[in-house]
Amino acid sequence: MLIRIQGGRVVDPTAGRDGVGDVWVEDGRVVAPSERTPDRTVDATGCVVMAGGVEVHSHIAGGNVITSRLLLPDLYVSETAPNGHPFAHAGGAAAWIGAAYAKMGYTTAVEPAMPPTHALATQLELADIPLLDRGALAVMGNDDQLLQLLRDGESKDAIRDLVALNVAQSRALGVKCINAGGASAFKDGVLKLSLDDEIPVYGLSTRKIMGSLLDAVEEIGVPHPLHVHCNNLGLPGADDSFVETLEAAEGRRIHFAHAQFYAYGAADPANPGTGGFRSAARRIVDAMHANPHATLDIGQVVFGQTVTVSMDILRQFGGRKGANPKKWVLNAGDAEGGGVVPFLYKPRGPTSSLQWAIGLEIMLLSNEPERTILTTDHPNGGPFTAYPRIIHLLMDKEERDREIATLPKVVHERSSLPEIEREYSFSEIAELTRSGPAKLLGLADRGHLRDGARADIAVYREDKNRTAMFASAKLVLKDGVAIVEDGEIVNWHVGRSLSLVVESDKAMERRTDAYLQDRFGQGLDSFTVPDAAFPEAEVFEDVACRA
Repeated sequence: MLIRIQGGRVVDPTAGRDGVGDVWVEDGRVVAPSERTPDRTVDATGCVVMAGGVEVHSHIAGGNVITSRLLLPDLYVSETAPNGHPFAHAGGAAAWIGAAYAKMGYTTAVEPAMPPTHALATQLELADIPLLDRGALAVMGNDDQLLQLLRDGESKDAIRDLVALNVAQSRALGVKCINAGGASAFKDGVLKLSLDDEIPVYGLSTRKIMGSLLDAVEEIGVPHPLHVHCNNLGLPGADDSFVETLEAAEGRRIHFAHAQFYAYGAADPANPGTGGFRSAARRIVDAMHANPHATLDIGQVVFGQTVTVSMDILRQFGGRKGANPKKWVLNAGDAEGGGVVPFLYKPRGPTSSLQWAIGLEIMLLSNEPERTILTTDHPNGGPFTAYPRIIHLLMDKEERDREIATLPKVVHERSSLPEIEREYSFSEIAELTRSGPAKLLGLADRGHLRDGARADIAVYREDKNRTAMFASAKLVLKDGVAIVEDGEIVNWHVGRSLSLVVESDKAMERRTDAYLQDRFGQGLDSFTVPDAAFPEAEVFEDVACRA
């Protein structure tokens, strides 16, 4: 089927396009203009045409996510779901996730925290999400087998082979480490961990563990850099942890998750335990500008009720006292563990207001939107459904000022947001939400509208109210198929799960099988993600590693 999207303002920063023109689609791909009569012409006059949005960090599947739904079942409720879809109307379930993203023009989303031992359950849940392509990052950094290899002084090759095996067995799209060594240290009574603190039993440090994973990811050729959740998230002085971790990368590619939660400088540096925090957004941005090998996503805070979901059990244990409502779940089980703690970002509360300001501040100070990715760390900073409102605030200084005027004076006293005049352009929004995330994940066939691109396309009616504009797309194509028209789902298209093509070492397979048999009484076959587990054929789509 040949489709012509005609007369819209086509925005594709990768091709230098920002002007009225056409986009042609055939067989699920963007193609060159044709002399043939199209089978369908879409009148995009008065509209903005972009590639489909790409999400790099959103907790949409896995054990902690399921627990969060049980803990707060009324948090998100779906009114739209396909007939017979599993748990169609459950709070935050698969149908709600797919529909909510698609209506905003997003077509790809990545779950950033999949323990390899729980990969099958996570991948089954991801496969239930309609309308989107999806993927997951394998979490390493606290698992006993890796820490044993490092403690015993095993070679870089052995570490690489173990990481490659975990990626292959879990069918992951990349690798993440979360407060490396923190979950292990917690089991021995440690409540705070910094980059060079010793982890009991293993005699290792976060620096050592993270460095080994950085090397392994590069050697394997994983397109996405190691996805790093630093020590000391959300604490005054966390900016020191961010900068020290960036320096510890020593020029290797690295991606920082939810950087807003690390942009907290101690209000009184001489006494960091007192006086709360101030914005360190400028320090974070300056450090990023000086290190072109690094990228980050924001973790923007949104006012209102949410639930925090994290495998950083050190921070979740510390945060349990602030649970609102007063209920929480912690799991200090094998490897990562984690916790689910409900949280209320209080509208016009001083602390929440400063957190809200800092995320916007980082994006507005950055001169490289492609390296500064929009996320809310859903649901930790708030729901991803807040993206349209965040985009509005980035694009409209007057709207931003109206919001700031309702907030406490701490926003003026401890952040520079009120003084920032910058307004994002459509091209910069496309970098922040399309081309940047796609490049970061190594997905060369999306995030742009050049010939050969996957026909994941969003068409928005241009509106000065950017919240309304980006909340409800006029048209969304997924693989060239219309899935949204006039803000409503019209086709419950089934996407694919993206996974890396990685060779695993046979000797490491045997070692890991023996390790798992000893630890769990079950071998490697019990922790794989086989095709036979999925009733539909071709659930997975291969993504090549870097040469």
